[in-house]
Amino acid sequence: MSYTIAIIGRPNVGKSTLFNRLLGARKAIVDDFSGVTRDRQYGVTEWNGKSFNVIDTGGFVSHTDDIFEKEIKKQVRLAIVEANILVFMVDVTTGITDLDESLAQELRKAKKPVLLCVNKVDNTERSYIANEFYGLGFDELFCVSSMSGSGTGEILDRITELIPDDIENAEDQYADLPKITIVGQPNVGKSTLLNALIGEERNIVTDIAGTTRDSIHTHYNLYGKEFLLIDTAGIRKKNKVHEDLEFYSVIRAIKAIDEADVCILVLDATVGIEGQDMKIFDIMETHKKGIVILVNKWDAIEKDSKTILGYTEKIKEKIAPFTDIPILFISALEKQRIFQAIDTVLEVYNNRQIKIPTHKLNEVMLAEIEKYHPPAYRGEYIKIKYVTQLPTKVPSFAFFCNHPDYIKGAYKNYLENRLRANFPLSGVPINIFFRKK
Repeated sequence: MSYTIAIIGRPNVGKSTLFNRLLGARKAIVDDFSGVTRDRQYGVTEWNGKSFNVIDTGGFVSHTDDIFEKEIKKQVRLAIVEANILVFMVDVTTGITDLDESLAQELRKAKKPVLLCVNKVDNTERSYIANEFYGLGFDELFCVSSMSGSGTGEILDRITELIPDDIENAEDQYADLPKITIVGQPNVGKSTLLNALIGEERNIVTDIAGTTRDSIHTHYNLYGKEFLLIDTAGIRKKNKVHEDLEFYSVIRAIKAIDEADVCILVLDATVGIEGQDMKIFDIMETHKKGIVILVNKWDAIEKDSKTILGYTEKIKEKIAPFTDIPILFISALEKQRIFQAIDTVLEVYNNRQIKIPTHKLNEVMLAEIEKYHPPAYRGEYIKIKYVTQLPTKVPSFAFFCNHPDYIKGAYKNYLENRLRANFPLSGVPINIFFRKK
């Protein structure tokens, strides 16, 4: 069990800037207007030999009719429950506001250590003004400037003092778990899927496209299965990316793909597979990630006995030549086949880790080569004598032969098809190399 720290505060006090500062990375999106951080955003950092989780939350608003602000309030309360230590952030330039008072009451109810963090204290005068925040009723006050980093060392020192020495480090807890990224266009149901899987409102879900702006990490540990689920911002077409913020979200989603072992591409059954879905698919294939396609909102489709077959054929036609991919039809809202989807994803993860013994590989593949030899090139016969799997993260195979440069793409495709027919490689892009014997 590792320790978790939540950064709480009203909008635009600099929570995400502090979060990035504590992590030493630009993990949360920062912009100069309120409401940029909507979900809880997780990261892991280390200080004084202790590593711990850090949660960045959306800005807390007490009375509002705005749909996002209502949802943010709910998310902040969830973060307060999750965290062991609460960092309450306020802004020295505005003094104590009604929202600060309201949030102080919420935090006192939590009965957890609260470190009051007064931000934007970057000169002596402001450090004197910061003392007024003792009026909020908390004993431990820290003056920081999250932009420049001054004062963050003191608050980190105090956090690590509060963490018992025998607590398991956060890095160790998740390092070896499968990482599964949920990707897709905006509003296809990615966050609804994640919330349905874990049985709690982990991500804000509304019917407005673009709700998730950062990629969000969730530790899944249910029914004997354990992995990290990463929900990402929807990847829009370039000509629809108007805000800078949207642009950063797309970059973050692509980074989340890079971080993953397996990617779930979520499609909207009412729309079908579009050009933008294909671009996302190409990114996943280029990065050599395991891939599972989930067609969501299947409950909204009129069906007969041939609907699934027809839909599957359309998808495979679009994603060819790499068609050895599991395609499942689900409803995240109705929780239809979502746990079957997780079983399939973990199966693809295992396929990606496959290590085929060299003797088995040669026994099977040399027999397949005997059935269909590589075509001769310029009168030269090509003989493949030996095959081995290379020690790489992605399944990669080296075929040793007398003329490696003479083997054409069509024969390479034949070998890939025979590998897939004989070994469990479904959902996994593979590499094939030809080398001089």
